[in-house]
Amino acid sequence: MEKIDTFNIRVYGLLVHNQSLLIIKEPYAGEILYKLPGGGLEFGESLIDGLKRELKEELDLDLCAARHFYTQEDFMVSRFRTNEQLLLIYFLIEVDNIQDLKKRDPSIDEIMWIPLNELKTQHVNLPTDQLVIERFLKERKDNSL
Repeated sequence: MEKIDTFNIRVYGLLVHNQSLLIIKEPYAGEILYKLPGGGLEFGESLIDGLKRELKEELDLDLCAARHFYTQEDFMVSRFRTNEQLLLIYFLIEVDNIQDLKKRDPSIDEIMWIPLNELKTQHVNLPTDQLVIERFLKERKDNSL
């Protein structure tokens, strides 16, 4: 294994609207990713500031509320850069301008709304996103979300 010499801190949002969850289809490094909206933190940013920036850059959305949902607990090496250790943080989010939703980032292929009653872990294909969807579904079933 290559020497790990940097961190990649990433922040993502679970956005529910009209009983559907927002998923993004985006090609990256030769793969098609189905993922939650968000991305990498820039130096000097807080978690919330990074999430605000990513939502604005990708989807023209303005974050108005965020509640911590999950922080990755296990050591993880990036599958795209083997010298990077990943740290992924997820928030349940609300936006105040859902009517402005659009693809601003040209790398996004598609914006999808998956109905919560049809949502499965397979709707996303990154391992931690799948874990987060599994936890999200369990909490919804237990009526705590």
